[in-house]
Parts: sequence; C-alpha cells; structure tokens
Amino acid sequence: MADLFASLEPPLPSPASDAPLADRLRPADLAQVVGQEHLTGPEGTISRMVAAGRLSSMILWGPPGTGKTTIARLLAAAVDLRFVAISAVFSGVADLKKAFAEARDAARSGKRTLLFVDEIHRFNRAQQDGFLPYVEDGTVTLVGATTENPSFEINAALLSRAQVLILRRLDEAALAELIARAETAVGRALPLDQAARDALIASADGDGRFLLNQVETLFSVDLTAPLDPAGLSAFLQRRVAVYDKDREGHYNLISALHKAMRGSDPQASLYYLARMLTAGEEPLYVLRRITRFASEDIGLADPQALQQCLAAKDTYEFLGSPEGELAIVQACLYCATAPKSNAAYTAMKAAWRSARETGSLMPPVAILNAPTKLMKDIGYGKKYAYDHDDADGFSGARYWPDGLPPQSYYTPTGRGFEHRIAERMAHWDDLRAAKNSGG
Repeated sequence: MADLFASLEPPLPSPASDAPLADRLRPADLAQVVGQEHLTGPEGTISRMVAAGRLSSMILWGPPGTGKTTIARLLAAAVDLRFVAISAVFSGVADLKKAFAEARDAARSGKRTLLFVDEIHRFNRAQQDGFLPYVEDGTVTLVGATTENPSFEINAALLSRAQVLILRRLDEAALAELIARAETAVGRALPLDQAARDALIASADGDGRFLLNQVETLFSVDLTAPLDPAGLSAFLQRRVAVYDKDREGHYNLISALHKAMRGSDPQASLYYLARMLTAGEEPLYVLRRITRFASEDIGLADPQALQQCLAAKDTYEFLGSPEGELAIVQACLYCATAPKSNAAYTAMKAAWRSARETGSLMPPVAILNAPTKLMKDIGYGKKYAYDHDDADGFSGARYWPDGLPPQSYYTPTGRGFEHRIAERMAHWDDLRAAKNSGG
C-alpha cells in the first residue's frame, strides 16, 4: 500500500528549513501518518478510497493534533485533486462563493477540487446548507474537519452526503514514533531520561502537534544533562486538558461520572470528578449532578446520601475553592459506595404517567376535608378512619379514587435501608388484607 501511495502522490512542497518542527515532520504520504491505521493502514477506509482512485465527501472527526489537516492534504495529492483549504473561523460567505466559483472553473478545465474546511462545525446551519449543491453536483469533494460530534454540530442534510471518519487520540506508540522522527530530523536525542520521556508523552494527551512543539522547545536550548520528570515539569508548561464546558467533552465526562457512581466504582468516580474540576468546571454544577444521582440512583436505599450532598453544598458555599471541593469529593465517594436503588425514580415516572392519565378522578370523600357545613352535609370526611385510633396505628382504609384500582408504583429493592422499608410495606399489606377481610 505504501508503494501505491508513492506512485499516486506528486511531491508536496517541502517546508522551509526554519519552519516549525511539526510542519517539517508532516508526512509526505499517507503511509507515514501515525496512529490512524484504521483509516490509512492497508485495509483502512481511506486506503480503499485511494486504491479505487475516487474520494467521497467526508467529515474527519477527532481531537486536536491527530492529523486531520495532514490527511486531507495527502488525500488530494493521492488522487490528483486540486487542494483548497479554508477555515470556518476566518472565512465567511464571500470566501465560500469564491472557492466554489474557482472550483467550477477548474472543473471545466478537467481538474477536480478537494475543498478542506477546518473547524467546519463553526459554520452556522445556513452556511452549511450552502455546501449542498456543490457537493451534490461534484463541483467539490468536501473534507471537513471537526473536534466536535458531527451528530450535534453538522446539518443532517450535509451529514447524509458525507462519510464520517473518526480519528483517534494518538497512543503512546504513535507519540513515541513522532519523537523518534524528530530526533532523526534534528540529528540528536532528546535531553531526557527515560522517565522524563514517558512523562512528556503522557503530558501530550494524544495531541501530536502539541508534543512536537514541546520537543522543539527542548531542542532549542542547550542542557548540560538529561532532565528527569521533575526537571521536565519545571522546564515546560503542562498542557491544559481539552475540555469545552458547553460541548461534547463536558457531557461525556459528566455521563462517565454518573455511570461510574452508579456502577459503585469510587476510584473511577473520583477520576472523572478530578478531570472535570481540574479542567475548570463549575464545582456546583458537578455537585448538582451528584445530588440528582443521590435521589435517582440511591434513593431510600441510603437516605443519608441526599443529606451528604446538601451538606457538601453548604460546605462549598462556606469555604469556596479549593478547600470546599473536598466536601464535593466526600459526597461523590459516599454516593459511589452507597447501596443503589432506582426504585424512587421508577416510582416517580410511573406515578406521573398515571396522574396524567387519570387526573380528573376525585379522591374518596372519606378523606376529603369538610371546612363548611355544606361539605359535611354531602359526606366530605364522613367515616374517615383516623389511623392513630387503631390498635396497630394502621387503619387499612382505601385511599385511591373510586375509578382507579390500587396501583403499585414503588417497589423497594431490598438493598440497604430499603430492605427495612420492604419489610414494613409487606407488614402493612398483610394488615390491610386482614382488616379488609374482617379478620
């Protein structure tokens, strides 16, 4: 497959000798792309398109620094298309119109165009619709790049005309390969011991471009001895985690936190909590979700879970960050290690559904208040059985509307405190049956 790529791709312009290291190390053909073998390997989706000599429009979705721009440029070379790149951050309608007009002129001369749109999700819906006729009639082969979930950010009409290809975070092997290529290009080894080298790879968080920028910084200084991890940390700024609080990363992490707590894994729960808080998430937002969890996934299996969350709220508001975040950690760990039950949540949904369906039924007159003489005369409150007057403290009276048979919304799980609740409810069921049968 490497030979196929080499035979199809005309040489790309070489970057200047003083260009950034990341530019100088850009792959010259698709076979050199690291970390995306599922797309560019011998059996990869992109490899198959290149072998067929025809590209479909596509959306390249992946984290920063995984090779989206590089792949688009190499694709154009691989199938001999004219390459045009625009950025949705800096381009507007006039730029799009110009690109489409030039692509149409080029097509008349027999030269097709690959239009690469970086950050395509930043175009609004109307602008995205503007691509449709040019994609449909083949004026351009569209390759869009996005770090955001296309399902949320790209028009359905445009998605239906493009194939979504997912790029992966670069793993340790791929990042190590980039370092090796950099060392070959520069002609010397990185001034790091093995532990610092591993720490550098971990700090890149799957972003190849970031890694190479850090490598270039290390090569730019004259160090007398290799750095250890502590020295590396002092020398380089640590990369800030990728986390957009209003986008998919935000929802992915809060979902992971919720599910880790539900799965009673306190260690993973604490990890996702840390991911969010260290990335700058609003602590009270996270605590609100944990509080919701205390009712939805624990409920009466451990009624103290909700109290722990409310106490954490008071503590955080009193102490602020970072001291108050420990109370949020405590609430998270309490919920993760508590017995679980969604019986209250399930009961709520069932009761709400029943109420919507039977919302006009009157309660039994025996349990209605009678503040006026007229209401007393027509039977309100008549024959009400006051439970405290019963020897068992339980009258067994019927409380359901006449048109609605008794329902069973809440079924305790038997876990944690709900075990005792289940015993109590079973006892009441037995008493009710005995009293209503005259026993």
